[in-house]
Amino acid sequence: MAVDQNHDSAACKRVDEGITRVFQLLGKRWSGPIVSVLVEQPAYFTDLRRAVPGISERMLADRLAELGAAGLVLREVDEGPPLRVAYRLTRAGAALEPALKELAEWAKTHLPDAGPCPGAR
Repeated sequence: MAVDQNHDSAACKRVDEGITRVFQLLGKRWSGPIVSVLVEQPAYFTDLRRAVPGISERMLADRLAELGAAGLVLREVDEGPPLRVAYRLTRAGAALEPALKELAEWAKTHLPDAGPCPGAR
């Protein structure tokens, strides 16, 4: 018996386009934690790497580049010596703070306790 594939396309519920775009960016592994660290304050690359347990330098650099291209993070070079690179949120990135805090509260209430921070020693 064949299933009728011809149905009213309006009957299919579509995911909100804005939600899709947000999760395409922030849903990538490490992006959310990076932004949440930068919500607190700007950070140097090495400090970000320490603050996000388990992330490699390459992955951190890639995610920071993506977040920068999306207009959420600014890269600032301190000529030093020594040469250091700091990252901070743009106005658009900082505007994520209330949503991130709400998600954190939701997780505390609705998600099972994951135990100690992964990668913490």
